[in-house]
Amino acid sequence: MFPRVGELRGMELGTPGQLRERLSSLVLAGTKTATAGLLAEYRAQQEQLEHVGEREALLGDGGQVLAIIEITRIELVPFAEVSWEFAQAEGEGFTSIEHWAQAHRRYWEREGYTVDDDTEVVCLWLRVIGGADNG
Repeated sequence: MFPRVGELRGMELGTPGQLRERLSSLVLAGTKTATAGLLAEYRAQQEQLEHVGEREALLGDGGQVLAIIEITRIELVPFAEVSWEFAQAEGEGFTSIEHWAQAHRRYWEREGYTVDDDTEVVCLWLRVIGGADNG
């Protein structure tokens, strides 16, 4: 989840294949301005949380840099307290916070994580600041 590209941390969204392509396309289009992770994922990979102003390389399936992004906001909240504002900023067409919660719980459970109302979620807001060749 956190490869390095030179001095930048890499960000890979979702799982390889169609999901990563779709999510990355939404970021590149400016539709997806937020993404969620589990604190447990960071701990499992011994990674530090992002910080506001941090720049990262958005990576495609083959590890290619699609864009340079900047973290604009970060919140650590229990799963049950993720806001509708955040769910909408993910840009994936969720129709309610319940829809967001169902989709994310299923995804993380497929990835091997148990998710309950108290599970800590890392809510990241981001923006594209440069293309792959001009970051």
